[in-house]
Amino acid sequence: MTTTECRLREQMARLCRSLFERRFSVGSAGNVSVRLPDGMLMTPTNARLGEVDPHAIAKIGLDGQHIYGGRPTKEVVLHRAYYETRPEAGAIVHLHSTWATALSCMEETDPEDCIPAITPYVVMRVGTVKMVPYVRPGDPAMGDRIRALKGRHAAVLLANHGPVVSGTDLHSAVNAAEELEETAKLLVALRGVPTRMLSPEKVVELKSTFGTI
Repeated sequence: MTTTECRLREQMARLCRSLFERRFSVGSAGNVSVRLPDGMLMTPTNARLGEVDPHAIAKIGLDGQHIYGGRPTKEVVLHRAYYETRPEAGAIVHLHSTWATALSCMEETDPEDCIPAITPYVVMRVGTVKMVPYVRPGDPAMGDRIRALKGRHAAVLLANHGPVVSGTDLHSAVNAAEELEETAKLLVALRGVPTRMLSPEKVVELKSTFGTI
């Protein structure tokens, strides 16, 4: 095991614990992965994110085979599809966080733009979030649905399931997942209240200044 891999395992355990302690994840819900040159690291199945043992984190090869560590989560197909279609993605965070999951269940949520531009930071850190139609957790069809997006979205909402957020590294993926959840909370809190969104011109300005996700 390389020094880099050991460092990533420690970082994963630390950030997973932080997400759990701040209730972005409850029970054994959610999973996190990090890309490696020879595969990926992934939180093991049924693991509470607050109690992830760095040594138990699963290592999965480029061919999808389990190399060592705990048994990987059934959502491995989802993570692999994201890495295959977004070469810039270095880490993926999948949560069942309350407010983003609420949006994934609401009929009024726009499936083409689940998280409208209510703040500059959701534009800068998350980008346009698309809804992915429901399939049962672990269904290989989820990988096909992610691949069909052709890497255009750094984050998606899985219908009636929860958010999936990628980032260039683990810190950026966690930060974006937190930003998405807090923005979802704002959107639900403001439902039915006349709300001022950022204009298309302001969104274009943010993207041209800070780049697109």
